[in-house]
This record gives sequence, C-alpha cells and structure tokens, in this order.
Amino acid sequence: MSQRVLIIDDEAEIRRNLTFGLTQEGYSCTACPDGISAIHELHRSQEEGVGYNYLISDIFMPDIDGLKILKVIKSEYPDLPVLIITGFGDEMLESKALAEYNTGFLDKPFEISDLVEALDALTPGATTADDVAGGAGDGEIREAMSAYITLRISDPRLDMAVYQELVTMDGIASCDAVRGDVDIICVLNASSEEEMAALQQKVSEVKGVEVVSMSRVERPKLDRDVHEFLNIYKNVVKSAVVQQGARPADLRSYVIIDVDKNFIQQVFTTLFFLDEVMVCDMVDEGTKLIGVISQAGAFGKTPKIIEKLSHIDGVLRVKQASIIQLMDM
Repeated sequence: MSQRVLIIDDEAEIRRNLTFGLTQEGYSCTACPDGISAIHELHRSQEEGVGYNYLISDIFMPDIDGLKILKVIKSEYPDLPVLIITGFGDEMLESKALAEYNTGFLDKPFEISDLVEALDALTPGATTADDVAGGAGDGEIREAMSAYITLRISDPRLDMAVYQELVTMDGIASCDAVRGDVDIICVLNASSEEEMAALQQKVSEVKGVEVVSMSRVERPKLDRDVHEFLNIYKNVVKSAVVQQGARPADLRSYVIIDVDKNFIQQVFTTLFFLDEVMVCDMVDEGTKLIGVISQAGAFGKTPKIIEKLSHIDGVLRVKQASIIQLMDM
C-alpha cells in the first residue's frame, strides 16, 4: 500500500507540483490550502480508519503559520512525521521546527528527489486511532457568563472616583479607562442571568456614569473542526491568552470590529490567531468582535494590526480604544 502524504501550502501551484511529483514516486497525496482544512482532513481520515503517514507543511500561510500548525498537529498526532518546507527559512526557524519530535526541515527550492530523501529520513508513523494523543483539546474557548459594558463619565471631576469604585466592585473582572468613543470598558462576570442583571444595575447606579452599551459574550458558531482546532491551539500554543479571572498588566488597547455575520468564522479565527491579541470575544449576535491587544506583543505594531484587520473580507469597520493606565493594579 502506498504511503499517504498530507500537504499544506497556500499556493495552488506548489500544491499541484508536490502532489504530482510525489504521486510519480508512488505516494498517495492530499493537499490543503490552510491549517484548519488540514485538521479537518486529518480528523476525517482518522474516522474512516485510513490515516496519513507523512505531513508536509509550508511555514508562511494566511490563516496560521506552519510552526503553530506543527504544534497543534503534534499535540494530537505526536508520532506523525512532519516535514516543514519554506523559501524564507533561517537558523532560528529551522531550530524551532526541529525541536519537535520526528520533524524535518527543507529549504525551497528543492527537487522531488530531495523531498523524498527528507521524508525517508523521518521515523515512520501514522495518524491511526491508536496514535492519537487525545485530551489536548479538552475545555472550551470561553465558558463563563460574561458581558462587556461601556460607560461615559458625565462629570469629569468624578473620573477617578468612578474608576476606583468600579475597579473594586465584585463581579467586575476587568475595568479599563480608554481613549475613544467611551471612557470606560468593563468586563462583568456572573453565574446566572439574575446575578448579571443585578450587576448591570449596580454599575448603572454609580454616580457620574452613563451606560452606553451592554453586550453579552457569545460562543461563535464555528465548524466542528475549527472549534477543536482553536481549543487545541489555545492550550498548546497560545498559553498566554487571558483566562477567566486572569489579566496581564501590559494590555495596550481594545479593538472593536463590526462584522458581516456571514464572515464571522473567517474574521474570528484571523483575530484569534494574532499573537498580539490576548482576548477574542464575539458579541451582539455575531455582528461584533472585541479583541484586547498586548503591549508586549504589539509595541509599535498596533496600527499595522488594525490595518490588517480592516482588509479582511467581512470586516465592516475597526475601531480602537487605547487603554489609559490610571493606577497600579
């Protein structure tokens, strides 16, 4: 039986050339344009009891780079031989790739004979049911009942008093003074609808504030494989993502993205995969996304991040609200 190879590359011509060349060498090939579709194919083949013997992946792709795909796939299929290919490699990239078990690295351009030699140098493995690690994707992206509430301060003389009252209020997970259309953005956490309503009422009664909006955090409706991919990615790659009750001290700004609901999966995953984005939440029935950018990851790059988000299909508008550090937390 021929060895089965899964190829991930965003360039159609490269997918065709690799598929044709490896088929001529006796391999059976399937090609995917991005990481998420590759995860889907791995799951599909596993369910059918077929599996793959090798994975070939480019590093630079539109949805998520190959090194992160490598970590996600290795968490599920640790014995699967993976060959990373790139035309823009360097020693650091090669070192990171080779740090993963049973992984090879090949610079473009190369001949098919070089590719076959690199595959042969890897330890044989497969994505059969017995090889699946399991458990890496346990847990969900976000489970707690949470909401964003935005506020304006009606009397500037009360700004510090308002902020100090809100930041110490039970049920408020985070409170930020911001520059933008509003003055304060808070995240509320509650264990029930009644508790959430009571907390919202308590915030609205703070002297000197006007509630501008209240938006519940909702679970995005994603394809099953996309959902599983994000959960695994969160656990094995994006370990610094803000969890419930945790908050880094170097958050820089909020980005509020108005989205065409038909494109929510594409926009949500793009925002989620940005290393600089520490939080990614959907609100308002899938018409808006809220992200929080870390200063450590995005110092000097925030305008470029916002420009990138603005050019994604389905994005209607991107607004930024820079965080103002009023007091030591």
